[in-house]
Amino acid sequence: MDGNGRWAQERGFPRIFGHRNGTAAVRTAIETCVQVGIEVLTLYSFSSENWARPSDEIKALMSLCVDYCEGERDALREHNIRVRVIGRRTGMPEEVIEALDTLERTTAECTGLTLCLAINYGARDEIVDAVRDIAKRVQAGEVEPDAIDQQLVADSLYTHDLPDPDLLIRTGGDLRVSNYLLWQISYSEIFVTQTYWPEFDQASWLDAVRDYARRQRRFGGLA
Repeated sequence: MDGNGRWAQERGFPRIFGHRNGTAAVRTAIETCVQVGIEVLTLYSFSSENWARPSDEIKALMSLCVDYCEGERDALREHNIRVRVIGRRTGMPEEVIEALDTLERTTAECTGLTLCLAINYGARDEIVDAVRDIAKRVQAGEVEPDAIDQQLVADSLYTHDLPDPDLLIRTGGDLRVSNYLLWQISYSEIFVTQTYWPEFDQASWLDAVRDYARRQRRFGGLA
C-alpha cells in the first residue's frame, strides 16, 4: 500500500488525503481478489518503522484505522470476508487495538477471502517474537533444541495459520521489501509498479495477476 503520501503531495494535498483515498483502493483490492479467486490478501498497512513519521500524520493514520474498522465491519462480514491482524499490539492506542480486535471477532466465522492487515508490523520483530516463543518452550521442556526446524519456526510466526504469499505487489516503484514478511516471501514472485496505491485499480490488479500467471516458478529447481 505504498505511495499514498506521494500521490497526495504531487496533487498539492496533505499526505493524509492520500491515505484516505487509499482506503478506496482497499475496497477495490478486496473486490478484485474475490472475483479472481484469491484466498488471502495481506496489506502492509502500518510498519513498525512508520512511528518515525510526524506525530500529526501518525495520529491521523490511527484515526483512519479506527474509522475503517468501524465503517467496513458490517460490509466485510456480509461479504464473508475474514479479517486477521498481524503485528505487535504494544505501543498502539487502545482505541485502535479495540477496533482491530472487534473486527477480528466479528468476522472470525467468515469462510471467504482472508484479509490480513499488517499493522505495527515488522518482519524482524515477528522473527524475534517467534524465537522468544520457541526459547520459552525449550526452557519449559516442551521442545528439544534439536527439534527446532523450519516448520516449527513457521508455526511460531504471526502468520502460522496462513499460506506463504505467491505474489508480492509493490506499489510506488521502490525496489525493496521494507521489512515485510521476510520469512514468508522466500519464494514469492515480485511485481513492482510505479503506480501509487490510490491509483492501483482493478485493471492494475489484473495486470499483476496476468504477469504472475505467465511466470514459471521453480522454487530453486530447474523446472
